[in-house]
Amino acid sequence: MSASRARAFLEQHGLAAHRDRGQNFLHDERVAERLVELAGVGADEAVIEIGTGLGMLTRALAARARHVETIEIDAGLVRALGGAAGSGLGGAAGSGLGGASAAGSGRASALPANVRLQHADALGVDLSALLREIGAPARVVANLPYSVATPLLRRFLDLGTGVRGVAVMVQRELAARIRARPGSADYGSLAVLHAWAMSQGEAIDLPASCFHPAPKVTSTFLCMSPRDPALAPAELRSLEGVVRAGFAHRRKTLINSLARAADIQASRTAAALREIGLDARVRAEQLDPGQWLVLARHLVGSRSETA
Repeated sequence: MSASRARAFLEQHGLAAHRDRGQNFLHDERVAERLVELAGVGADEAVIEIGTGLGMLTRALAARARHVETIEIDAGLVRALGGAAGSGLGGAAGSGLGGASAAGSGRASALPANVRLQHADALGVDLSALLREIGAPARVVANLPYSVATPLLRRFLDLGTGVRGVAVMVQRELAARIRARPGSADYGSLAVLHAWAMSQGEAIDLPASCFHPAPKVTSTFLCMSPRDPALAPAELRSLEGVVRAGFAHRRKTLINSLARAADIQASRTAAALREIGLDARVRAEQLDPGQWLVLARHLVGSRSETA
């Protein structure tokens, strides 16, 4: 499907891309197929897709997966996908599609029969419960608007080994923050948490021409898989609290940043740094993920023991 056909589909249904929702719709069928291949989706697997859009990636997922649970916040798109069978959008016409209903409406759907479309805000969906409902093995695939990308990425970490993989479309700058190395300008709490929760796989950049409307930024499709064994959820939260506080004041020493952001006594942090062989003047970006975990264990353990 071309950008002009994507535009015509939206106009046909009285819709337009919402800038405030970060809507840039993938319209290239060949790119969608490649992304599904990179995500490693298998025939025995179920997929949770966040951000149905025009359904281009949804159809590519459905062609390979056992079941696709796709979540879309835009009510107009949900209605359009529920009543567009035979419109010729993305190969739906004449391809045997249309067996599913859209959000329980009972209308014919432009999406394949192994797809269930939910009208919902993904931030409010219990993803763990949904995974139990659709059954393992499962994967998460998402085209994330910038405004909600970070909180959703954090929620994906809590899924742990409940999923085989997570593949997300994000702005290239955000992908760089996830994959950043210690000492770099992009290195921060996002990189530390992902280093402990996820193994990084392939990442490819997509040109703006793959989307309608064409964004002014480059998008990166990032593939990850949960570490096994993973950190316990409670320990991941403890690590998160210390790391976020540590990076809250990047220009200050780690001791000062933790004191200001988390009210951790400087003497306690200094003692913990000595325990792991680090200088008291060290800054947050100088610690690698392993050192962050050891530090968090020292500090959280000390605080709980004196509580």
